[in-house]
Amino acid sequence: MLQRFEAILLFYKPFAVWSFAVNILNVIFGPNLATAIFSKLILTLFLYYFINETNGQQKLIFYKNLGISNLRLFASLFIIDVIITIIFIFIMQEFI
Repeated sequence: MLQRFEAILLFYKPFAVWSFAVNILNVIFGPNLATAIFSKLILTLFLYYFINETNGQQKLIFYKNLGISNLRLFASLFIIDVIITIIFIFIMQEFI
């Protein structure tokens, strides 16, 4: 179980910078939690589409060999991203 979670975090690592940039934009344009979560959903769906339409599908074979389906991988990615976003927005609301 821990090995799968570490693999999901490994998949999330290259996208963390983009996620953080979206978090900053959400805070600049108004730290609304619903808007932030919706933007994360749209970004996760875009990432899923992008990987399925490019040669990124070959990267998903590693996760399939670990027993992680595409749905589980991207759902976990979304949940991790939303948790980080909620924490970030609550921290920023304290300082703004």
